[in-house]
Amino acid sequence: MIRVCALYRFAPFPDPAALREPLLAVAEANGIRGTLLLAAEGINGTIAGSHDGIAAVLDHIRTLPGCADLDYKDSTAETMPFHRMKVRLKREIVSMGVDGIDPTREVGTYVAGAEWNALIADPQTVLIDTRNDYEVAIGSFDGAVDPKTKSFRDFPAWFRDHRDELMAGKSRVAMFCTGGIRCEKATAFLKAEGVEDVFHLDGGILKYLETMPEEESRWQGECFVFDARVAVGHGLAQGSHALCHGCRMPVSPEDRSSPLYVEGVSCPACHGTRDPERLAAYAERHRQERLAAARGQAHVGARHMPSAGPDPALGPDRDEPPAA
Repeated sequence: MIRVCALYRFAPFPDPAALREPLLAVAEANGIRGTLLLAAEGINGTIAGSHDGIAAVLDHIRTLPGCADLDYKDSTAETMPFHRMKVRLKREIVSMGVDGIDPTREVGTYVAGAEWNALIADPQTVLIDTRNDYEVAIGSFDGAVDPKTKSFRDFPAWFRDHRDELMAGKSRVAMFCTGGIRCEKATAFLKAEGVEDVFHLDGGILKYLETMPEEESRWQGECFVFDARVAVGHGLAQGSHALCHGCRMPVSPEDRSSPLYVEGVSCPACHGTRDPERLAAYAERHRQERLAAARGQAHVGARHMPSAGPDPALGPDRDEPPAA
């Protein structure tokens, strides 16, 4: 089994560019693949490889400023979920686009999974899913508000527009996301907006699904993850969704039975939105992937990727589009 490690840490990096090459070198020397993002506010991403190789990268990250207490979440995959190793420099490790939001200074109250059910069952609590529409579509907590955002950068404007109706008759806000990082910023943002009682799920959905017995769980459906597994369920078991290589969106078993679904090319959500040349390129890429798999080789795919949807190489709580 391949070890898959999701990690993030808000920490002050005065010169993130100076950290890039040493981090990349350690990862490549240990056969690790995935994507790590570096910014002045910290580090974020998902990596995969051997147990010892991941341990070596984590040891290196712990030497970075403010990262000695790095938290991470482990899971496994039967095959390597990433094609290559990338360390990218970014303005933010999770893009909200609001200046002055600093989770190291002020953030909401962390709530462990064992106390989460009681919190969100309280009628005084408004429960908000901070993820994007394609993630919420395949699973969420019972009773959660769906902002229907295309990007996390849309969240601040959405909250400001709907604050009065959201808070009507409510005294507290509880929020959640895949691994916890978006909620760090979302709760810091609400605090800056003057909301006092703000809570978020410690460790995110992934930790909840890992530790909460299914019979006690308030989670419904599957949780979208930004790697080749596409989605996971309770116990972090691989889910039933696949990824459309045309629009990079999750596709349910029901959608895969549709005549509009063409494996490796399109799905009901993106059918009719691509020109024939693009569809032919997707079909050829899928053919090459199948040939490589038959030879027992990894196919890294074409450099040009679709301009819509999430990039599964970016790790938990990423919502940036793939680069061309």
